[in-house]
Amino acid sequence: MSRPFILITNDDGFDAPGLHALTEAISSLGRILVAAPDREQSGMSHALTLERPLRAHQVSPDRFRIDGTPTDCVHLAVDRLCDRLPDLVLSGINRGLNVGDDITYSGTVAGALEGALLHIPAMAISTATGGDGSIDYVQAADYALQLAQRILSDGLPGGGLLNLNVPREPAQGVRVTRQGSRDYRATAIERKDPTGRPYYWIDTIDMTPKGEPDGDHLALADGYVSVTPLHPNLTHETSLAPLRGWFDDSGEN
Repeated sequence: MSRPFILITNDDGFDAPGLHALTEAISSLGRILVAAPDREQSGMSHALTLERPLRAHQVSPDRFRIDGTPTDCVHLAVDRLCDRLPDLVLSGINRGLNVGDDITYSGTVAGALEGALLHIPAMAISTATGGDGSIDYVQAADYALQLAQRILSDGLPGGGLLNLNVPREPAQGVRVTRQGSRDYRATAIERKDPTGRPYYWIDTIDMTPKGEPDGDHLALADGYVSVTPLHPNLTHETSLAPLRGWFDDSGEN
């Protein structure tokens, strides 16, 4: 039986310490292929590059630096750089958490999402930063290793992907959570360029967690690791029946 084949990407870039911490931690599980952006791609969400060609620079065997988004990296790797379908896609370790509504912006989560769309078990891994901006990737890498082992042995219930978030301090344990929600208010600063024309800078977004008892925000605030199962299908199931009531059998309202 061949050893597991694991594809790793991220959104912090090929040289990010989180990527190297994850690669080192996972290396005992099997063959690793790294396909990561050549620069920071945070906040790119599930963007796919369509207006220009992509270039992949092979740094060393099974190590590729790609001038694209995390989604590009996984798509290109699976279609062209891998000699067989990976058994697992890992994305991270991200510098900073990806919880609640942040998931929709996250390039880290998008890398794992692309794996799930390609029918490969996948997991995104993120870790909190300290108040001074410091990061210890060791704890996150340890939890990533444990979960990767379990996914490879048992698969993922129901398919989809896992979103793993790890606190900065030693964790009290693990909670299986749902994606939390926040009260959201977008903010943008208006300034003037030297010619007097306005330009805008997206400021720190005011988002207050709602604190669901089983939400990812609360788990991390309580000092626990958060593991959230996600799936690519965005259908809001509870809206189907009410919406069908808007239309008659002819399809007209």
